[in-house]
Amino acid sequence: MPSPNEIKKGTVIRLNGELWLVVDFQRVSPGKGSSFVRTRVKNLRSGKIVEQNFKSAETLEFEDVQYKKMQYLFTDGQLYTFMDNQTYEQVQISGADIGDDVKFFKEGLEATIVMHGETPLTVELPKKIQYTIISAPPAVKGDTSSGNVTKEVELDNGLKIRTPIFVKEGEKVLVNTDTGEYSERVSE
Repeated sequence: MPSPNEIKKGTVIRLNGELWLVVDFQRVSPGKGSSFVRTRVKNLRSGKIVEQNFKSAETLEFEDVQYKKMQYLFTDGQLYTFMDNQTYEQVQISGADIGDDVKFFKEGLEATIVMHGETPLTVELPKKIQYTIISAPPAVKGDTSSGNVTKEVELDNGLKIRTPIFVKEGEKVLVNTDTGEYSERVSE
């Protein structure tokens, strides 16, 4: 059985019946007592991140997962359908398994699907996704003097974000999927 000393970033372990992805780890050898591995692990179902320590003497259950690039096709409101562009194989993932990230989905989005055998576990989005602004109020003279230097705009997938006042309707912007905030304008 694998030991905690074999843990590295990206390792998937089974803990209490759930699959966890090692996001960060550190080997600790205190002056007294046995050494251990301090980890930050992400639950592949819920996305929850927790800290977990493993003593060097423990045994762990490592899991084999695959990461497949797939394209988002559509949703029926509960299940989200993705397609592998090489094999045209389609998989469906429930909105509960994806979590809050569904707000970033738009038709044609390329994402990474984490697969355990034939079962899709979750979706990993790119760090930044490009959208087109479909609705943006015009900048009003004097906005900057009042300290109001952002405005709310609507993107082509229905998501609403705050952007700088110089951004106009029809422009393309990048949104950071970690924070859900405006990142930059895309110059054509």
